[in-house]
Amino acid sequence: MMKIDKAPVPLIVPNPGDPRLTERVAGTDQTGAAVEINVPVERPLTLYLNAQEIVTMMTIGDYPEYLALGYLLNQNMLKYNDVVTEVEYDDDLQVVVVRTEHHTNFEQKLKKRTQTSGCAQGTAFGDLLEAVESVALPKAELRTSWLYQMTHAINTMPSLYLEAGAIHGCVLCKEGTPVCYTEDVGRHNAVDKIAGWIYRHGVDPADKILYTTGRLTSEMIIKTVRMGIPILVSRSGFTAWGVDLARQVGLTLVGRARGKRFIALSGQERIVYDQNLAFVEEESARHKRKGGESDE
Repeated sequence: MMKIDKAPVPLIVPNPGDPRLTERVAGTDQTGAAVEINVPVERPLTLYLNAQEIVTMMTIGDYPEYLALGYLLNQNMLKYNDVVTEVEYDDDLQVVVVRTEHHTNFEQKLKKRTQTSGCAQGTAFGDLLEAVESVALPKAELRTSWLYQMTHAINTMPSLYLEAGAIHGCVLCKEGTPVCYTEDVGRHNAVDKIAGWIYRHGVDPADKILYTTGRLTSEMIIKTVRMGIPILVSRSGFTAWGVDLARQVGLTLVGRARGKRFIALSGQERIVYDQNLAFVEEESARHKRKGGESDE
């Protein structure tokens, strides 16, 4: 049995002090007193794949190259073995262009988009379901000592959510250590940034854990499986279809992970209960993220 130790600093962390990501806005509180608070910015980013305009996303604006690559990968418009020759970002125009060796027309695919649940811009859902049916997720384990170490590290890191709220976060972890922590106004953007980071740097997903502050919906399961990550953890709750999909593909699905508590509804065979709960602290109120009191 092991006590939770402080995790090393991950490779990418939120930067709540970045002035481009928040604005000060004046208002009044419940007593009528004047207040001024930080709120996240939201700006459009238009994505092109070669000469084809794909989508305009609303985003906080950091890591646009990772977001663009991850979106295309998770929409099955870009394969992990495709050769990307260039990713060009123009800050003035708020445009990012991904160029590949082979040009493809996605007009028909874009016409089939289905609106997915919460914080989503739409997905060619049938194509994605077909894409994950043949995926064989790697064998892996989730030690509860890693689970508690990583959730403690994530909950106590500086973040844009704690600074300004209205933000979702996704964190890629190796064992109990966060290695890539991204935030955005929608959880789909946050996880797409991680997909782009994995692709860009050739990171092996087989021994990784994905953590999200958002609900464990069908879309989150599909994105996780598309990335080849065998374990998905959330501080929030589940949808029935999300659980069904996770069970079909053998994804370990852990939700409501707050303080000492968690619930696993799929892939429990990967979990190794090696943590003495006497050494695990309950979650501090000042570090609570989305889903702390409900499954929002």
